[in-house]
Amino acid sequence: MSEIIRIKQKLENFDKEINIPGDKSLSIRWVLFSSLANGKSEAKNLLLSEDVRAAINAIKKLGIKVKLNNKFCKIYGNGVDGYTYKKNITINAQNSGTLGRLLLGLLINTKYPIKIIGDKSLSKRDFKRITDPLSKFGAKFKLNKIKYLPLTIFGSKKLRPIIYKESKGSAQCKSAVMFGGMRTDGVTKIKAKKSRNHTELLSRYLKLPVIVKKRKNFDLIKINKINKIKTLNYEIPSDISSAAFFIVLTTLMNKSKIIIKNVNINPSRTGVIKILRKMGARINLKNQKIYKGERKADILVESSRSLKAINCPTKFNNSAIDEFLAIFLVAAKAKGISYFKDLAELNEKESPRLKWGSKILNQMGIKTILTNSTIKIFGNPNLKIKKKIIIKNYLKDHRVFMTSTIGALAFGGSWTIHDKDSIKSSFPNFLKIISQLRK
Repeated sequence: MSEIIRIKQKLENFDKEINIPGDKSLSIRWVLFSSLANGKSEAKNLLLSEDVRAAINAIKKLGIKVKLNNKFCKIYGNGVDGYTYKKNITINAQNSGTLGRLLLGLLINTKYPIKIIGDKSLSKRDFKRITDPLSKFGAKFKLNKIKYLPLTIFGSKKLRPIIYKESKGSAQCKSAVMFGGMRTDGVTKIKAKKSRNHTELLSRYLKLPVIVKKRKNFDLIKINKINKIKTLNYEIPSDISSAAFFIVLTTLMNKSKIIIKNVNINPSRTGVIKILRKMGARINLKNQKIYKGERKADILVESSRSLKAINCPTKFNNSAIDEFLAIFLVAAKAKGISYFKDLAELNEKESPRLKWGSKILNQMGIKTILTNSTIKIFGNPNLKIKKKIIIKNYLKDHRVFMTSTIGALAFGGSWTIHDKDSIKSSFPNFLKIISQLRK
C-alpha cells in the first residue's frame, strides 16, 4: 500500500537557513572511484539515499569492504583490479540509472556473468543506449526485450578501445564509456554532447589518464587504461537538484527568504539558476569556492516580486534536465506563455516527466500544449488553487512527488500525493526540511 501525504494549506512566509544532503551524482561516483582505489577512502555528507545505498551494496557484492554510519562512510578499495568476481552475482540498482549504467562500464572485464536488476521504474528505462557502445569494447549483453532490465553482462579478457559519439547529452552514457576505457589498453575516444562533467572532474583531481578538450557544443575526451587510483577523502557538497525545489518554493512565496548552504554549483548543473533568473527569480551565490575540482557556494533566494514567461534557450536543457518539473511551477505563475523545447530526454527519466509536468499543471488549472518534446505553459500570476488534486501512479518518481508537494505549499488547494516513500531514492529528509520551514 502506498504511503500518502495530504497537504491542505499553503505555507506561511519564512526566513530560514537550511542544509541539503550530499549530491547524488557525486556520492555514487565517489563510491565507484573509491572501490577501485588502493586503500581507505572516507566521505562525509554522503547522501544516504536508497540510490547511494544500492551503490554501496553493489561494491560489497564485488568484494569491497565498507563501513557506514550517519557521520561518515569508509571504503577500503582493493585496487583497480580488486573486484572479486564470483559466480551467480546479482546486483540490484534499484531506482538508480546512474548506478545501473555507470557500473556496467566497470564490469566489462568480469570473469563470470553478472545480472543487473532494478525496480519497476528502472526496468522501463533504455539500457541499450549503454550496452551498444560497451559491447564494442568486447563485452556481451543479454537484455530483456532488447533494451530493458534485467540484463546480464558477459565480460571479456580481450578488451579493445573504441571511438564513441555521444549525441544525447547523457552523462550516464558518457561516464559508462569512460569507465570502460579505463579498463582497456589503448586510447578510447569520445565526442560527447555537453552534459554533467563530474566524472571528468574527479578523474582530473585523481590525476587519471583522462584528457578533455572543450569545444563550443561538445567535448573531446581521451581515456587511457588506469593502473592505480589514489584514495579520495571527500566532504560531498550538497545537491543542487534537491536544492532546486527550495529555490522554486521561495521564488513562488511572498516575503520569504532562504539560504541553502554549501551547494554544488558545477556549471554543468546550474541551468536551473540561469533559467529562473531570466524569469525574474532573485538568486545570489555567496561564498563561492573550488573544492577538489567542483564549485560550491551558499545559495540565497528571495521571493520574486514578479515573474515573466520564458522562451527557454535549449542551451540550458542539459544543465537543468532534472529540474524542469520544478521550473514548470514557476512558469505556471509567470506572466505570459512559456515555451520549453527539445525535451524528449525528460521522458527517458524515472517516469515520462514531460507528460507528468503537463499533467500536474493541468490539475492545478494551468493550460498547457504538449508534444513529445515540447511544452507551452500559459502562466497565471494570480493562480490560487481551491480544489482537490490527487497525484498517483507516477512510477514512484521522486521528482514528481517533490514537485507536487511544492505546488501544494505554494499555490494551495487540497492535495493527496501518493508514494511518499519515492523520496528515499534521492532526498530522504525532504519532508523534514519542509517541516522546518513551518516553524
